[in-house]
Amino acid sequence: MTDSKITLYGAYWCPDCRRSKKFLGEQFVPFKWVDIEQDKEAEAFVLQKNNGKRIIPTIVFEDGSFLVEPTNAELAKKLGLKTEAKKTYYDLIIVGGGPAGLTAAIYASREGADVLLIERSGLGGQAGITVGLDNFPGFPEGISGQEFSERVTQQAKRFGVEVLQAVDVERLEEENGYHEVYTSDGKHYHSRVVLLATGASYRRLEVPGEDDYIGAGIHFCATCDGPFYKGAKEIVVIGGGNAAVEEGLHLTNFAEKVILLARGDKLTASQIAIDKVTEPSSKVEVRYNTAVDSFDGQDSKLKSIKTRNTATGQAEELHPAAAFVFIGQQPNTEFTKGYVETDASGFVLTGHDLRHLNKMDALPFETSVPGIFAAGDARHGSVKQVASAVGEGAAASISIREFLRRG
Repeated sequence: MTDSKITLYGAYWCPDCRRSKKFLGEQFVPFKWVDIEQDKEAEAFVLQKNNGKRIIPTIVFEDGSFLVEPTNAELAKKLGLKTEAKKTYYDLIIVGGGPAGLTAAIYASREGADVLLIERSGLGGQAGITVGLDNFPGFPEGISGQEFSERVTQQAKRFGVEVLQAVDVERLEEENGYHEVYTSDGKHYHSRVVLLATGASYRRLEVPGEDDYIGAGIHFCATCDGPFYKGAKEIVVIGGGNAAVEEGLHLTNFAEKVILLARGDKLTASQIAIDKVTEPSSKVEVRYNTAVDSFDGQDSKLKSIKTRNTATGQAEELHPAAAFVFIGQQPNTEFTKGYVETDASGFVLTGHDLRHLNKMDALPFETSVPGIFAAGDARHGSVKQVASAVGEGAAASISIREFLRRG
């Protein structure tokens, strides 16, 4: 990030530093990271800025101003992000600004609906941090995740969609036939229809260096990013369940060898998957009782992974072309708990999946609560691909139109 005009002073162990780094990254804001435990001059600078106190993160901006331990809301204000809507009522409120939410916003607003979209982090969702989209129709040369996200956002805004960023939705309520959407900044908005397009988050290892190299050697989708490593000598996969094993097998189509790091003493995948990955001809090497301690890089690219055998304590350093982390996903649906029906993992049930609740009249993508719909990765049964999320956003908007037509 040579053009960065923001400097973030912190340390790897600092959770607020990781949060600020994540927030800036999600907003596609270039910044320079300085670890004050590795740079004595930087430590002295932080002490000078904070009257002798060693407070991190300390974030210095181009104009010389700085923020100390800022909240995401304070950072959003400093960056000039829009965090408060113009009105309180909208025809449709969309919670989530990934491919599904943005597509639904485009469809609905183009047909004349007044649309408010609320995103808690960066527009584009998981797609925004993907190195490139090679399998999205219409881009024969591929397109970077960031450019794709920016294009879809611009398109939504062109049709008049009002977008809020860095705003968390805390809860939903119903009052006099309207859905009330309450945000973490004390505001609330109401609408006849709400679309939940909050996506799902990949579980992280939470080790030093992980946040620094996401999209630059650390990935969470083999289908999306595996082809970028065609011809690689070695790729590391982290995890021991079905996703790790199956995606590890898929990655053998691109790399000469895949090293599968399982934290436990056995794999937890299905027996069929285990048999495939452990057969003599498999290009996957499974290492059990292996924990990842840190990721290291050079020139903003992953270069090495430090691991440790949890049974023997032996340390090792790997130098793969890339690392793929498959330790599970969790839907971003905490605020819907107890309000709409979900499966055991928190993914929202819609349409035909609601049969057991006698909700046979639910429209496609409609949840257990009339007027609340769901699309994209947060929905039970979604396939976690950008193209399908776009399709679900479009289809959900058509169901929403039908709901509004019924009055």
